[in-house]
Amino acid sequence: EGMEERVLVDDDSTIDVRPPLLQDPAYYDDFDTIDWLRDSTRDRKLRSKVDRQNASKHVRIMRKLSQAFYAVQAWIIVALIGLLTGLLAAAIDVGVDWFTDIRFGWCKANFWQSSQVCCREFADEEDGEQFCPKYQQWSQLFGVDAVSKGGYALNYFFYILISIIFASMAALFVKAFARWAAGSGIPETKTILGGFVIRGFASPNTLLVKCIGLIFSVSSGLNLGKEGPLVHVGVCCAELFSKLFSKYRLNEAKKRELFSAAAAAGVSVAFGAPIGGVLFSLEEVSYYFPHKTLWRSFFCAAVAAVTLMYMNPFHTGKLVIFQVQYTHTWVTIELIPFLLLAIIGGLIGSFFIKLNIKMCHYRKTSWLQKYPIQEVMFIAALTSLISYLNPYMRGNSGEIIGSLFDECDPGEKTLLCNPDYKVVLWLLMGGVMRFTLTIFTFGTKVPAGLFIPSLAIGASFGRALGIGFQLENST
Repeated sequence: EGMEERVLVDDDSTIDVRPPLLQDPAYYDDFDTIDWLRDSTRDRKLRSKVDRQNASKHVRIMRKLSQAFYAVQAWIIVALIGLLTGLLAAAIDVGVDWFTDIRFGWCKANFWQSSQVCCREFADEEDGEQFCPKYQQWSQLFGVDAVSKGGYALNYFFYILISIIFASMAALFVKAFARWAAGSGIPETKTILGGFVIRGFASPNTLLVKCIGLIFSVSSGLNLGKEGPLVHVGVCCAELFSKLFSKYRLNEAKKRELFSAAAAAGVSVAFGAPIGGVLFSLEEVSYYFPHKTLWRSFFCAAVAAVTLMYMNPFHTGKLVIFQVQYTHTWVTIELIPFLLLAIIGGLIGSFFIKLNIKMCHYRKTSWLQKYPIQEVMFIAALTSLISYLNPYMRGNSGEIIGSLFDECDPGEKTLLCNPDYKVVLWLLMGGVMRFTLTIFTFGTKVPAGLFIPSLAIGASFGRALGIGFQLENST
């Protein structure tokens, strides 16, 4: 089958009737396991062939240049991978920011601007973005005041409608054009780096659908993130540039070195952490990770991070939408709530894994597998219906996490900095609802990551616990 298909003739010889591509000894059929030893031998033979060809010309300079070019090909490709991964990550960030704001309204002056850019000049004023004259909510399109009951109902309706449209678009793109674009892509990446061949997983078509679908799925408000799928985006970039040189195009084992570097670049642009990306690639996804791949992965991750910083998609000069800053030191007694949070986090993770596995099994064996788009539309409708009622579920998940991480400045008048038990209830309900909705969301046929929902759930419970201790201490 595949590699062994032959036709017998009368003289007991065989004729290879496979297509020319399949006759190439470097080719693997779909779902094959690569031969590491054979591919390693092919690489050594190719290198020695380069040396012999140039040695016969008796030209030392040309021989050295040829050998140097052969050696530097990997660095050229990882630089290109990092560059394209950074550009695509910036484009996804900008797209998610704009499409997320479309659920609430648009910028009258420049419709292509997000609310943050549109209302930048009012950011220093109290409640500047809320009363920004340049930004118009959907109710104002019909001449209804946004703070009235009618305005609230209209904004609520458009919030749900646009969320359903975005989610259904993401599912439709995946079903119609690239089935491998669904999910985060990290499990498949680990499988490929372990030596398994999955044709189409890293194709240009999958890359395009992954980026477009990711923008729609995250902007729809579903409980998922874009950080995990950026690893898949990086691997697709590696597959694209590996075709530049036969050294990688015809050698699946050598191509895995590029995939390891691409995985590091994906995590680097996701969290602004080049070293963290290298560690993720080394410890979590790679099966074969030689010393030279370590440095190439770091270089690739650094190029991706610098590219993202240069593009500045968040208009803050930072690589990520949120970060943790602490100006107050902790005291020993606080180890008790920290320990309590650790226990809660472990229990939540354990329950989530078990329940999500059961949900995915039910989805695969029930009538739901026949209606992937309708399932996504229903979950989007339910998520938006619930999220709009809670201020800590309504907006962009990254921005919400950032607000939960922030310390309160003196005189700040936000709800988190002037809390009561109502805020604690909102946070707890938000954490529980995110946990429940993520169980049903993760595994649907849309590009989806799990990092951001996990952070949002933990941040909600952590901030609620912190505010609870603060209120008890103040009384």
